[in-house]
Amino acid sequence: MYAFLLSTAVIFVAELGDKSQLMAMTFAARYRARDVLVGITVATALVHLASVGIGAAVGTAFADYQGVVAVLAGLAFLAFAAWTLRGDELTDEERDKARRSTGAAILAVGGAFFLAELGDKTMLATITLATREGWFGTWVGSTVGMVAADALAIAVGALLGRTLPEKAIRYGAAALFAVFGLVLVAEGAGLL
Repeated sequence: MYAFLLSTAVIFVAELGDKSQLMAMTFAARYRARDVLVGITVATALVHLASVGIGAAVGTAFADYQGVVAVLAGLAFLAFAAWTLRGDELTDEERDKARRSTGAAILAVGGAFFLAELGDKTMLATITLATREGWFGTWVGSTVGMVAADALAIAVGALLGRTLPEKAIRYGAAALFAVFGLVLVAEGAGLL
C-alpha cells in the first residue's frame, strides 16, 4: 500500500505542468474526455509496467547496496526538480499531431501518449521508485497518479477555458521533487 500511495503522489506531482497535460487538453478539445482518459490510461499502464520492470530489476541487482541506491535515487529526484523548473512545452509538431489525429480516438490518444512518455520524467521517476518499492503498487500508483493529473488538466481546462497556472505548478512540483530527493539522499547516507 505504501508503494501505491507514494508513487501516486510522486507521479501526480511530476505530471503537473508536463507536456502530457497539454496534450491531454489538446486531445480533449477534439475527442470526448472519456476516450482521451481511456487512451491515456492504457498508454500509461504499458509504459509504467515497463518502467517498474526496469526499476525492480535494478533494485534486485543492487539489493546489497540499498544505501547507494537511495542516494542515487535521491540525486535523480533532485535532477527531476531541475527538469521540472526548466518546464515542458508542446512543440508545434506535437500540437499539430494532436489536432490532426484521425481514426479511433482511443488509439490516436494512446499511441501519442505512449510515444511521448518514453524517456519522460514520469517514466524515469517510476523506474526510480520501483528500485526501492514493490513493483505492483508502484505500477498501479504511478498510473493512477498520471491519469489523475491529466484528468485534472482536462477538467480545469474545460471549466476555465485556459491552462493551469503553469509557473506556480512548476515551482511547487520542483520543490516537492527536491524534498523527495533530499529525504532519499539523507536516508541513503544514514542520516535518517
